[in-house]
Amino acid sequence: MTPATARRGHPLGTHRVIDPPGAMPQSAWRIDGDPVPYDNEILCAVETLNVDSASFKQIADACEHDAARIGEHILATVRERGKQHNPVTGSGGMFIGSVLEVGPALRDTIDLRPGERIASLVSLTLTPLAIDAVERVDVATGRVWVRGRAILFASGLWAKLPADIDENVALAVLDVAGAPAQVRRLCRPGQTVAIVGADGKSGLLSCAQARARVGSRGRVIGIVPDAATPAAGLLVRTGLVDDLVECDARDTLALADRVAAIVPALADVTINCVNVPNTELGSILITKDDGTVYFFSMSTSFTAAALGAEGVGKDVTMIVGNGYAKGHADTALQTLRDHPDIYAYFSAKYAPSKG
Repeated sequence: MTPATARRGHPLGTHRVIDPPGAMPQSAWRIDGDPVPYDNEILCAVETLNVDSASFKQIADACEHDAARIGEHILATVRERGKQHNPVTGSGGMFIGSVLEVGPALRDTIDLRPGERIASLVSLTLTPLAIDAVERVDVATGRVWVRGRAILFASGLWAKLPADIDENVALAVLDVAGAPAQVRRLCRPGQTVAIVGADGKSGLLSCAQARARVGSRGRVIGIVPDAATPAAGLLVRTGLVDDLVECDARDTLALADRVAAIVPALADVTINCVNVPNTELGSILITKDDGTVYFFSMSTSFTAAALGAEGVGKDVTMIVGNGYAKGHADTALQTLRDHPDIYAYFSAKYAPSKG
């Protein structure tokens, strides 16, 4: 019999697609989660899943925020689909673990060895995953401690965990690494930037990058559902936002009115970081014509965004929230290092819940 390590898979992972035939791993309903690696795959022991915010909120709501039921729900999804791919939100998350085996076809091409601890930088929606047990669920943060194994394809992205940052904090930051990196690209000195969902993980890091990019001549507006939270207070106390707007972003006209009252010319760039649906049109309306709306949120309906902009006659550039940008992991981690107050907030929220 030919040993598993003599098998060569497609670098994009299409060899693991089961249903439907011809699909890519991310869009497939079911993939092969068998933790026996092909010779160009990386096998990892998985310890923690960081389920993305939109997905975890949907699962938690469906399970009435019961940790045991959430764990059972995730376990059932992985067993059915071979990956953690929420069928309602279409999103997944990422994992932390240790390298068990680097396929022989990759050993001379990547700097990774068995025993090294890494975070995956590709979505769980395309990551072959086998879970033996769910050990604990942190309902407050969306983290799930498991005993399992995962496969990274030859094209898969990963990052070694930094020595100077608690790995629970690093996991939380790397999960949203695409947001601050894209904000850094999109914003320019002197611009007005509005960040919807400024009090979340991606929102805090996005505010930090926006503040650095627009400078003293620019303006950063943070939009939050509750101005009394510690995260909202941090934004004001540290000067990461010039204005804090308390508003449910799903209330389209209220959001538009409150931002227009502060900046009648509206925002040059709007960053949407929320984890709830129906915020597309509000983000569009607070953005000036010829401005840019970046939808990082996995709750975004791009049909609603496109047709909504058309319906209100808004000529804005809308960007899909690609979770990957060159150097995004380094950018996100350095943003944390550069802002001790954000680091302290993340540490207080995520580090105490170690497994």
